[in-house]
Amino acid sequence: MSSDLEKTFDGGVDSSSGERGAIEYSEKFLDRCFNPRNWGMIENPQGIGKGSRMCGDGLEITLRITNDKIHDAKFFTEGCGPMLAAGSMVTELVVGKTVVDAFKISPQEINEALDGLPKESEHCADTAAETLKNALLNYLTFKKEPWKRAYNK
Repeated sequence: MSSDLEKTFDGGVDSSSGERGAIEYSEKFLDRCFNPRNWGMIENPQGIGKGSRMCGDGLEITLRITNDKIHDAKFFTEGCGPMLAAGSMVTELVVGKTVVDAFKISPQEINEALDGLPKESEHCADTAAETLKNALLNYLTFKKEPWKRAYNK
């Protein structure tokens, strides 16, 4: 007989009754939860964005950008596992892209890259995409007048 935890990670179906139990999580989702990529903050970033949801989960993304190309991205959250996975994935997706292409990253793209988030956690992909756009807008705001960044700390 398997434990409830094992059922959670074995597809969430109780084989004895055939009833659906816990939520199913993809391998990519679990990998980003337990081994997040790009965790932390870039010192003196060219772009910084913050986002949050009514549930209280917040996300912060920092970007290293040169000649409108993103070379590094990091994130920080004190949120739930799905927020951790979404933050990790959005930073993976954005590195190597131009600023214009980065603006095109959607919540659906983040969700698909994670092989799906649980329905009740899809707002985490929304937050990740929104926070990325905030970081890109921050970069563009100070691109022509970098001296103003000193007043934005």
